[in-house]
Amino acid sequence: MDLQRIPVERLPGIRELRKLARDYYEKRLLAKVKNNGNLPQHVAVILDGNRRYAEEVGIPKKDGHILGAEKLEEVLEWCQELGIRHMTVYAFSKENFNRSSQEVSELMKLFKQKFMEVAKYDRVHGKKIRIRAIGDLKSLPEEVRSAIREAEESTKDYDDYSLNIAVGYGGRAELAKAVQKICERVKDGDIEPREVNENIIGDHLYTAGLPDPDLIIRTSGEERLSGFLLWQAAYSELYFCEANWPEFDKVNFLRAISTYQSRERRFGK
Repeated sequence: MDLQRIPVERLPGIRELRKLARDYYEKRLLAKVKNNGNLPQHVAVILDGNRRYAEEVGIPKKDGHILGAEKLEEVLEWCQELGIRHMTVYAFSKENFNRSSQEVSELMKLFKQKFMEVAKYDRVHGKKIRIRAIGDLKSLPEEVRSAIREAEESTKDYDDYSLNIAVGYGGRAELAKAVQKICERVKDGDIEPREVNENIIGDHLYTAGLPDPDLIIRTSGEERLSGFLLWQAAYSELYFCEANWPEFDKVNFLRAISTYQSRERRFGK
């Protein structure tokens, strides 16, 4: 056998060796992250690349979105393993409604299914994870809103962890809505214009009561926020990953956390 003519990928045992090496590297990286301390308390993720992944591996877009939903459950577990209390994910933007009616319909069915599952998910209740949907929920079908209400109601008393799912979300729309509410309070005489400050604006955002994200991760190689948490991201550290969301693995996640730990946050000082 002429080994020089055989592609590396086809050599006997090469996949097993690569997996062993990856597993070893993952364990070393996990230990390093835990030892370093300085962990973020709020990680936000722009879930990008479901459709691209589906195209690359030759499966329907619908299946790419299903795999993306399953990946979210994994990443939530990784956050809890490190004691990261808050996770916010960008699952569906207002602009995503411009996709084909079939794809939007399939996504709405998936959201309904997942929110209904969350309301009964043993891990959610065991870990006391509060579930919240943020965005223009009125733009969603009633059946999705009903599933969201069920998930939020069943976890409203939990405060150990939180998972916030941005659906029907737009950062500019969030700010506009906050301004409208503040203007109504000024009109009613509840507050004076000069009293409007950063805290009051924050209290009228979808994320009121949550700390700003320490770290924002975006998958699929794109390097922009796409309107995600525009106000809240003022001093967030950003990390961009080449992997599409369904193939985002624990090594990718730990590299993002390790990079965060290596940065000095000055908050404009």
